[in-house]
Parts: sequence; structure tokens; C-alpha cells
Amino acid sequence: MTTEQISLHLQRLWSPEVRTLEPYVPGEQPKLDNLLKLNTNESPFPPSPKVAEAIMLALSEQANLGMGSSLRLYPDPDASALKHAIAIQQKLPVEQIFVGNGSDEVLAHIFKAFFIQDKPVLYPDISYSFYPVYSQFFNLKVVEVPLAADFSIDVSGYQQPNGGIVFANPNAPTGVFLPLDKIEVILQQNPDSVVVVDEAYVDFGGQSATCLIDQYDNLVVCQTTSKSRALAGLRIGMAFAQPHLIAALERVKNSFNSYPMDRLAIAGGVASFEDQAYFEQTSQQTINNREQLVAQLTQLGFEVLPSKANFIFTRHQQYSAAEIAGKLRETGIIVRHFNKPKIHNFLRITIGTTAQQQRLIDRLKEVIQ
Repeated sequence: MTTEQISLHLQRLWSPEVRTLEPYVPGEQPKLDNLLKLNTNESPFPPSPKVAEAIMLALSEQANLGMGSSLRLYPDPDASALKHAIAIQQKLPVEQIFVGNGSDEVLAHIFKAFFIQDKPVLYPDISYSFYPVYSQFFNLKVVEVPLAADFSIDVSGYQQPNGGIVFANPNAPTGVFLPLDKIEVILQQNPDSVVVVDEAYVDFGGQSATCLIDQYDNLVVCQTTSKSRALAGLRIGMAFAQPHLIAALERVKNSFNSYPMDRLAIAGGVASFEDQAYFEQTSQQTINNREQLVAQLTQLGFEVLPSKANFIFTRHQQYSAAEIAGKLRETGIIVRHFNKPKIHNFLRITIGTTAQQQRLIDRLKEVIQ
């Protein structure tokens, strides 16, 4: 048998729906020498030093008590300590907070809890590529709403029958931010649909929609600690909404994984949210570095979309994105290229340290010349 025939033969044991799934493809994690990784929007800064201290303390306290590692015991299924720390930082009541293993898992629960309807779910045609994956996974009807000519979210496109709405704000991979007054328009025009604002990058200059939660009983705001808090390795995601929506998410969570947050993630997450000064310092440094990079790229002839994220979306009028990405890779610099309609000539570049960005600019000068 051919390789393809063997593969099909083995797939006979799969559920029929699994055979047609198209999984999410995460950013490349190459193993290269002298690698400068600017393709997955991870923080260039370490997390708060208090995170490691809290994790070590959580382990040492148990050892000192002669009880052995606490890891042999199940964690708090409600992650109460983490929720309380988040509540204080977000200035929200605990009843409006839901937590899970990264915002991707939280989004999966959101899709399950709210979007399995007779009407289609709406999201931008250029946005986070997990939305189509979850739509297929949950067998949802979908309408992809085109972005406006300037790559902003077109509010008028969400005035159509739907079973739910989700969009990233700032949007990914564009980095363009939708102001709160326009979000309110979408909320007001869809009172019987859940509107999900995915704020993975909001801490880099955007204004969170959490201030609208008490006004709108159909709003869910989703956030993560992977970007601004540099905790991509701990997998902590959050959703904020009125209690009746949180109750639906808890019902889904407890039907899937009743102990989602492990002990070390809870300890580290609490420490991160308690260190507000460090969070604000590194977020502002990322913003400063972003503006510096935008200025440098503009001088080299790049067009850069206005970004409120920890990345920029850019293109050059004379050189293809694929060509530039290939030339950068030759010297160990990895950026994200999306070979998709409308954005095939753009590159998404993660904001790095000043030294990392200078290395990028020096190489780009060579490529342009």
C-alpha cells in the first residue's frame, strides 16, 4: 500500500468528524542557533520575579510541614485565590470572573456555552485563526464579516441575524483597536446574542471592555496572562461577564474538566496579579519599544498599521513579505507571514527588546539594499 493508503487505513478508527478537522497551527517554534524569535507574540521580558518565588514557596511550605509535595493533592477546583487576586486587579466582583487553562480553553468553553445555535456565529474574515477551528469543531454555521478597507472591524457588518459574535480587540493579526463606543453599537444591535470581546492584547494601549459588563447582559470579555504578564508557560486565561453568563461557563467547565487550574499556576498567577507595578512597567516598555520599531520601519519604507498590541502588522511596497521573511530567516530572525488572501504581503512582527529590534532593523536594511 502507498503511504496515503496506509494513513487512510489507520484513520478508519477515528470518529468521522475528526477526519475532516483542520487543527489550529500555532506559531513556529524552530530550533535554530542564535535564534531571534519574533513570530509568536511572547513577552520579551520575564514574568514578575514574585511568580517564581510564589511557586517555590508553595512547594517548600508543604515539604517543611513534613507532608510531602502538595502536588499529590487535587488543586482548588474553583481557583478561589486566583479569582480573588484577579478581582482586585480588575476591580470586578469575584462572581464576574471565570478562569481556565489559557484563553484558548476559555474560548472553547465560550463557543460551547453560547454559540451552538441555529443562527451563524459572526467574526471578522481576518482575525484569530482559532475561531474557524472552534467553529468547525463544534459544527457551527459561520459568517465571516469582511474588515473595512483600513483593516478595522466594520461595525455595520454585525447587523445581521446571528447566534453569537466574537472578535479580537486589538484584532489579531492586524493589531487594530476598536473603540468602546463602537463595541457598544454591536452590543446594542444584538441584545439577544452573546458578544465576546477577545482582549489578549488589550494591555498594550487599548481600553478594556470590562467597564461595560454591568451595562450589558450579553457581553463576555476574554483575557490572558500569556502576553502582558509573560506567563505563556503557565496557561492562565480568564473571562469576565455578568454572573448568569459565568454560570454557563462553569457548567461547561465542570462537564469537561473540573480541576482546570493546577496548584503552581494558581500560586504563580496570584503573585503576578499582586505585582501591579511590574506589570505596568513591562507593559509600558513594550509600548515604548513598539513606537520605536514603527518609526524605524517607516524610515525604511514600510507601511505599518496602527497597533495597540505587542506586535505590528507591516508591509513594504517594493518587496514581498515572503521574500523578506525568507531573508530574515537566513540569519536566524523569525517573523510571522500569513499566506492568505488580503494579507499575503504583510508580516506580523512581535515587539522585542531594544537590542532585539536593532538586530532586526540592521538585517532589514541589508535586505532592502
